[in-house]
Amino acid sequence: MTITYFGYGSLVNVDTIPPGVEVTPGALHGWVREWKVCGEGENGKGRCALTIREQEGTRIMGVMAREPKTRLAELELREKRYLKVEAVGRSFRCDAAMQPGPDELFLFRAAPEHCRWGTDTHPILQSYLDCVLAGFFRFWGEAGIDHFLETTEGWHVPVLPDRARPHYPRKVVLDPELADLIDCKVKALGVRFLPPVG
Repeated sequence: MTITYFGYGSLVNVDTIPPGVEVTPGALHGWVREWKVCGEGENGKGRCALTIREQEGTRIMGVMAREPKTRLAELELREKRYLKVEAVGRSFRCDAAMQPGPDELFLFRAAPEHCRWGTDTHPILQSYLDCVLAGFFRFWGEAGIDHFLETTEGWHVPVLPDRARPHYPRKVVLDPELADLIDCKVKALGVRFLPPVG
């Protein structure tokens, strides 16, 4: 028995999911990403993560992941601020053959009690953003980064520059060239950075 789900943020980065998970890049039609999940991390400090909402005529790239059903509880713990949205397979198309996903494909969307825009007290962690964009870069190169930035709403939410001392538990280490590319593109959006963490 397996589970199949669509990842549109950190789940796109295969370094954050168990080895052996079957991952298929593609796109989900009729949804947009938002910086609109607020909660507290393990250190008790606020942070903002990604969610998605339905919107006609849109498309977001991501991955369809399939893994054993025995890992569902672990996945739901990771996505504890989210609720499952079932049966989104017809909205998915894989990159290789433009085939739809299976009927049982699901995704995670913000639970109502956590669904609000990030703020100075619940910022985007740069270490989380690095993880997400590194995943998009691995699958689609620079075009993947551009797509993510263009199809994600909420860039008024500030970023906490924690790359040197990451708060995100699934942090990744970027090659210097990729870090520079990400920084250049994020700053070009006019994103506001909070004072560095001490």
